[in-house]
Amino acid sequence: MIRSKKRGQSVLEFTVLIVIIIGALIAMQLYVKRGLQGRWKSSIDDFGDQYDPRLANSSINYKVISNSMTSIQTIKASSGYYTQRVDGSNTVSTTQGSIAVGAEF
Repeated sequence: MIRSKKRGQSVLEFTVLIVIIIGALIAMQLYVKRGLQGRWKSSIDDFGDQYDPRLANSSINYKVISNSMTSIQTIKASSGYYTQRVDGSNTVSTTQGSIAVGAEF
């Protein structure tokens, strides 16, 4: 009888220990997450200044010319009528411009 009490007590102690460890991990979760976010921010800050639209001058023109043609013909044959469709498309795309880094004051 004494042996089963000790075994029950050790199982209870083991369960309490597991609950304490899980509780500690849950409590530390916020600190670990904030630590990782701080390390990521520090790494990004090491890259230097990010893009600032006030410090860039840009002028880019896009020009797209598109022509398309569709022709449908009905042709009479000995077995009846059938249709023939012809599609054509021409597209010209041009880009002109410049980007200067550093604002002109």
